[in-house]
Amino acid sequence: MAVSLINPEGHVTVPVYHHVAVATGSRQVHIAGQVAWDGDGELVAPGDLAGQVAQVYRKVAKSLAAAGATFADVVRITWYAAGWKREMYDDFLAGIEQARQELDITTPPAALIGVDVLFEPGILVEAEVTAVLS
Repeated sequence: MAVSLINPEGHVTVPVYHHVAVATGSRQVHIAGQVAWDGDGELVAPGDLAGQVAQVYRKVAKSLAAAGATFADVVRITWYAAGWKREMYDDFLAGIEQARQELDITTPPAALIGVDVLFEPGILVEAEVTAVLS
């Protein structure tokens, strides 16, 4: 396996990510910011943060597969959330749980960055993903 996920001793354990990813591969996959659009560019789950998070994971899964990768190869996810407030966290986690039930996702290092707006109105989240393959 090219990626090992680690939580160092003394770090708080967070259920949706590990603090460290160690990658031993040499082929990098960088996935552009993915939003909750379907194949026709229509927004999936308008106004539903959990639904949009799950849709982003679906799009990331397809992008990884196109590069010959899986979530097991992911070393970093950077999330951007429009109008982020701490009260949105439970809905964000619900979207991750929905994706976990559908897909074989892992918990690599992640960041969640609140922004005022994303590409267009209605888009609640966007994710950039990096993977490493051996």
